[in-house]
Amino acid sequence: MSDTSIYVVKTTANQERSVANLIAQIARKDGYDIRSLLVPDVLKGYVLVESPAPEIIEQAIQGIPHARTVIKGSSTFDEVEHFLTPRPAVVGIDEGAIVELISGPFKGEMARVKRVDAAKEEITVELFEAMVPIPVTVRADHVRVLSKDEVQR
Repeated sequence: MSDTSIYVVKTTANQERSVANLIAQIARKDGYDIRSLLVPDVLKGYVLVESPAPEIIEQAIQGIPHARTVIKGSSTFDEVEHFLTPRPAVVGIDEGAIVELISGPFKGEMARVKRVDAAKEEITVELFEAMVPIPVTVRADHVRVLSKDEVQR
């Protein structure tokens, strides 16, 4: 590949994006050799930084609020590649599961999943509180799975 490795910067939880933005600004302004930054949603409290040496990153994060330290050792591109491909929103949602709608006009409503369309990343649900069970199709990232029960009502 190239002469760079991936290093991990430990941050305060929920401050990963602001730390990455500040590292990018400082790298541009001061000319640090930082090739890329990655803030995976599934990796709380960490920012992945591509650079030739950890010393460059250590200098860059000095004085950045919420940037704690550079963790010893490095990673290869192959080890972090799975963070670059987004996980489909329908993963983990099965027919019969009980979900809560977390956005849209039915926000806060509970429902049972009737159908999962992986290609469109949509699910069809029936609301529990509805007088007449009407199927409603919503985006899969607009629900939160509460129970994976597959018992029919």
